[in-house]
Amino acid sequence: MLEAVALQLVKYALSEDVSTADTTSLNTIKSGISARAAIVAKEPGVIAGLDVARLTFREADATLKYRALVRDGEAVAPGVAVAQVVGDAGSILKAERTALNFLQRLSGVASLTRRFVEQVAGTRARILDTRKTTPGLRFLEKYAVTAGGGQNHRLALWDMYLVKDNHIRAAGGVTAAVDRITRTRQGDLLLEVEVESLDQLNEALRPEVDRILVDNRPVDDVRRAVQAVDAWCREHRPDSPRMPAGTTRWPEVEVSGGVTLANVREYAATGVDYISVGALTHSAPALDLSLEIEDVG
Repeated sequence: MLEAVALQLVKYALSEDVSTADTTSLNTIKSGISARAAIVAKEPGVIAGLDVARLTFREADATLKYRALVRDGEAVAPGVAVAQVVGDAGSILKAERTALNFLQRLSGVASLTRRFVEQVAGTRARILDTRKTTPGLRFLEKYAVTAGGGQNHRLALWDMYLVKDNHIRAAGGVTAAVDRITRTRQGDLLLEVEVESLDQLNEALRPEVDRILVDNRPVDDVRRAVQAVDAWCREHRPDSPRMPAGTTRWPEVEVSGGVTLANVREYAATGVDYISVGALTHSAPALDLSLEIEDVG
């Protein structure tokens, strides 16, 4: 699946960078010169995208030999070589920037995700991504989130019902929106409802709803929302066919909006099940990696 999605992106990215030729390499390196190069971490982080880098070198020159030296999801220290490439020197340099662009971007997402995951360790909260992804790179960026220890929220608009504030306004309220979905509901898709007040929360607490999303509320409000959901669950024994075995709360509770590394632990301590963080993909800084020629022969 990863290769099927990444291959077209790799081909486009190489065409964008190389176009008709790598003018500098063609005019500085003799034909037939072989080299060994390493991709090296310049700062600590979590690696993701090694197979995308492999595809990039393969598409540039199928004779290049690429070997990953670590695994996606592995934390590395500065100076650690994460992959090695052997073969025609000009081909290595032709693919260098494109391979690094993918690897740095995805490793940056994985690294930021890991920091959030570590901040909530020991709580029941799981870190989720959002759809705030780079156009065209969603699948790869969501893959990088999982490499960092996070989980994916819905992949796109088709794989979950998520009733947000604008749906509620356009439908005429929470009840009207959920009622319309209930009449046409398809398969076992989860239904999540975003709430911004206690009144909306009370309206959303009904057996058809699988998850409550508390959006843009301070920690104390989130804690009260969790308590309200738990109180409702005590009075309405959860028995949804979509509920995984061993689940003690249904609907589950998710929080989003304004979550940072500085306050994520506070939100996790409220007892929420999920914390979705758009910054994982829209604001992750690239991990500093470089390709270094180690030997020429």
